[in-house]
Amino acid sequence: MTDAPSADRTDADRSSSDYLPAGTRIGRAALRVADLDETTAFYRDVVGLAVLDRDGDEAVLGVEGTPLLVLKRDPDRPERGRTEAGLFHAAFRVPSRAALGDALARVRERWRLDGAADHLVSEALYLDDPEGNGVEIYCDRPREEWPIDDGTIRMATDPLDVEGVAGAGDSDGGPADHAPPGTDIGHMHLEVTSLSAFETTYVDGLGFEVGTTGPNVRFVAAGGYHHHLGANTWQGRTTPASGRGLAWFEVVAPDAAALDGVRTRLDAVAADGDVEFGVDEREDGIVVTDADGIEVRVRTE
Repeated sequence: MTDAPSADRTDADRSSSDYLPAGTRIGRAALRVADLDETTAFYRDVVGLAVLDRDGDEAVLGVEGTPLLVLKRDPDRPERGRTEAGLFHAAFRVPSRAALGDALARVRERWRLDGAADHLVSEALYLDDPEGNGVEIYCDRPREEWPIDDGTIRMATDPLDVEGVAGAGDSDGGPADHAPPGTDIGHMHLEVTSLSAFETTYVDGLGFEVGTTGPNVRFVAAGGYHHHLGANTWQGRTTPASGRGLAWFEVVAPDAAALDGVRTRLDAVAADGDVEFGVDEREDGIVVTDADGIEVRVRTE
C-alpha cells in the first residue's frame, strides 16, 4: 500500500457532513507500562499532572480533577518491538508560554530534554518517559498568528528560543509542581505502517481533515486546528502494535449528531473494503481498532 495521498481524496469532493465538526478534541490517552510507580512519578513530577486515582495496577492522572492519562501496569506484555506501529508522542498542551516555561524548568531540574522546536503555530518541548514513550509539552501561538499558505496552515520545525521560553516561566526559586488549569492533550502523534491506510481510517472514516503534509508524515484536524492527529512512517514500522506503550486514546465529538456521522462514514469505508479495521459499539460511543492495531475510542462530551 503506497504512502502517497489518495488521488480521489480531495476537499472539493467532500461536504461538511464528511467532517468532524468544530469542538472535536482529543480526550484521554492510556499507556501500558511495566513499572507503574516510576512512570506515574514521571508524569506527576515532570509533566506536572496530579494523581487523581491509584490502585495496584492502574493510575489516573490529570489536571483540576479532569483525567488526561491512564497508566496500566502490564509487565507480562513484551516491550514494543522495533517494527511495531504505535505511539510517536502524546502531546500535552499548556495554556500559556509561562506554563511552558514552568514545564521546561521541571524538565531541566528533574529529567532531561531531548528536543525543542518552534512549529510556527506552537512552541514545543520533547522528551521520553521512563519506558520510552514519546512526550511533547507545548503551547499554541494565538490562532490569528498561524501562517496560512493556499488555505493550509503552515507548520515548520525551526529552532526554539529555549531561553526565551525559560524566561517566560512564572515560578520563582524552582519549578512549579503542577501543570495549570487548561492543560489538556492537544494532539496525538502516531507511528503507522501506511499513511494511505491512516487516511482511509482517520480522514474518510472518522472525518478529520488533512492539513499539513510532508515527507512521510500527515497532520489531520477538525475545526481548523493545526492538528489533532499526526502520523508518520519515518522509522519504517511494518507490523501492528502489540507490545507495551499506547493502549488507546479518545476522540471526543461535541454531540450525538457528530457521533452518528462517524458511524455513517465508517460503515461506508468498511463497505469499500480497502483497509481492514474493527468497529465496536460501546455504551458511551464507538471503538475503532485501526489496521495498525491502535484503538481509538470515539465518544461525545
